[in-house]
Amino acid sequence: MSNEETPRTPETPEGEPEETPKPEGAPEAGQTPEAGQTPEAERTPEAGRTPEPEDAAEQPSPEPEASEAPKAPKATKAPEARLTGRQRLAAGVWPPRVTRAQLIVALLLFVLGLGLAIQVRSTTENSALRGARQEDLVRILDELDNRTQRLEDEKRRLENQRTELENSSDQAEEARKQTVQKEQQLGVLAGTVAAEGPGITITVSDAGTVQADMLLDAIQELRAAGAEAIQINDVRVVADTYFSDAGGGVRVDGKRITEPYRFKVIGKPQDLEPALNIPGGVVQTLEKEQATVSVARSERIVVDALRSAERPDYARLSSQ
Repeated sequence: MSNEETPRTPETPEGEPEETPKPEGAPEAGQTPEAGQTPEAERTPEAGRTPEPEDAAEQPSPEPEASEAPKAPKATKAPEARLTGRQRLAAGVWPPRVTRAQLIVALLLFVLGLGLAIQVRSTTENSALRGARQEDLVRILDELDNRTQRLEDEKRRLENQRTELENSSDQAEEARKQTVQKEQQLGVLAGTVAAEGPGITITVSDAGTVQADMLLDAIQELRAAGAEAIQINDVRVVADTYFSDAGGGVRVDGKRITEPYRFKVIGKPQDLEPALNIPGGVVQTLEKEQATVSVARSERIVVDALRSAERPDYARLSSQ
């Protein structure tokens, strides 16, 4: 055994714990740090103070926040292409940019143009009457009044027919009556049935100077005045009647007639007679040819010359 003695550690009394050295600034046991005080070991560098190199090396680099996205590089503005004057004009015109004010102006211009067109047209139509004589103007006015009256009568008749059809309890019977009346009217116009009514009688006597075209002018003037049935001598005048000259007379629908030419016309006498006696009309034209013309009114004129009803070869009634 060695005579050297090993150093002995100081013995602590049994049951007492050993005291460990306390770091500086640490609170003693049983004491809590005061409010607002931070232990020196946990204190962070002051704001605005940059950490020392040793501290910076030990601290981890701050990670970029997720909310901060990398900024895209700014796009450089490409230089604008130079446009010619024609291209700038086309770009300004198309596509069209129509505003509400422009629409209103266009509408007003359209209405103004329409009014001017109507005014010019009415002025043009009325200019033909400015050079007419007073007698001609009076005659035209009378013809217009007579035509208006005839149209008004026709309107009233049609309205009465409509009322009868609407109020009739037996529409089928009323329709049959209307059909019979329409057939009679068409028969008068076609010359297949006799007719009677008020009208005038015209007698033309000449020494062979009256030609077919003069008689045709008289027929057309009578039709324009509202004649409904016409007969010359013993020939019924209808829509397809034609006139031709013949030696010593006139042919009507191929049938020769001689003077005196006697017209039987059914219509309104107050309209028919003035139509023949207008200045430069039928009567004056015939009198210039040394013909004698007499016109007489009558309350009952009978037109009894008939035309045969020809059956069409190809035309048939349509169901529509």
